[in-house]
Amino acid sequence: MVAAGRRGADAGPSTVARWGDRLVVALRDRVRRVRTIGGLALQAGLAAALSWLVAHSLLHVSQPVFAPISAVSTLAASVGQRLRRTVELIIGVTVGVLIGDLLLLVIGTGWWQLALIVVLAIVVALFLAGSAAVVIQAGATAVLIATLSPTVRDLEIPRFVDALIGGGVALLVTAVLLPLNPLRVLNRAARPALDLLATQLDATAEALTERDAARARTARGELRQSAGRLKAFVEATQGAREASTLSPVYWHQRRGPVGRYAQAAEPIDRAVRNSGTLIRRSVSLIEDGEPVPESLPTAVADLAEAVRLLKRQFAAGAEPNRAREQALRAVRTAGHAYRDGVGFSGAVVVAQVRTTVSDLLVATGLSQEDANHLVRRLFGDLSESADPGGAR
Repeated sequence: MVAAGRRGADAGPSTVARWGDRLVVALRDRVRRVRTIGGLALQAGLAAALSWLVAHSLLHVSQPVFAPISAVSTLAASVGQRLRRTVELIIGVTVGVLIGDLLLLVIGTGWWQLALIVVLAIVVALFLAGSAAVVIQAGATAVLIATLSPTVRDLEIPRFVDALIGGGVALLVTAVLLPLNPLRVLNRAARPALDLLATQLDATAEALTERDAARARTARGELRQSAGRLKAFVEATQGAREASTLSPVYWHQRRGPVGRYAQAAEPIDRAVRNSGTLIRRSVSLIEDGEPVPESLPTAVADLAEAVRLLKRQFAAGAEPNRAREQALRAVRTAGHAYRDGVGFSGAVVVAQVRTTVSDLLVATGLSQEDANHLVRRLFGDLSESADPGGAR
């Protein structure tokens, strides 16, 4: 009884500590989320206010409700799709207005007329564009025309003008008045994915050194969280390209750091996937008691450092020469491990180091052919052991 009481007393503080840690992590996530979308919130507020002013004060629309709604709708689109969203908004409103007006002239108003108008507007929108945004705008506009036209005169032109004003002002805010720094957008999105990859490769190197299969399994599980972060990175590349295209302030970045960063998204995605195989085979290697030459965990640690250097040099907008050199060091060390003697799973780990290095080299700006050539040359002679990785 006394022992049980002591265990319960010990469990209390530990449970409180765990809850405290979770609360801190949750708060950090929310603060990070606010920092991430803070610029978007400012853009949306400015665009809504300006679109209302333009519609009300310059064009004398008595109730310019739809202009700010259109502006916010455009800015609510994923960064990188705002120009497309503006075009979709205008197409959807146009379809809704035309279908609504034409059918009202022929069939009049009523509940079944409303249903028919909405159905036809959505079908035509799907036929013309097939986008969800176009369909939503066409359907919503058709509802407005069918329900309000009998009581509100000349609704069609203000609705169309509001869509033009809202979309145009949103693009103006995005491109000129309050543009997002495309390099900052990319850094904010890429940092979590690259940090996760480097951290788990380091953990795998330590697990190989200590022959700790549990630690390697933990690294494997942690790396599985990369999917969402990689998706955010890929979306950020679209936003950065859009920002550097629309905003004159950042035109100079389109062919420089932003272009280089954006082109790296796909090979980085491949590097993460190949690293997942590397970590998974490291677990098997340890569990099967295969030999672990000292150079093998060193090669994995070198790979982790290459990822960190890539992140730093991309963030600085610099040519990633140091990251390239570090990646080549990793493949050279993997070649030593191969010739020192590895088992079946060890050979797969070596192969994945080679493949991941090739991916990172492509991310630094090399062609796939040049990257593969460098990997083969620095890896060294394959004839002294079984080929662990084929061409790459």
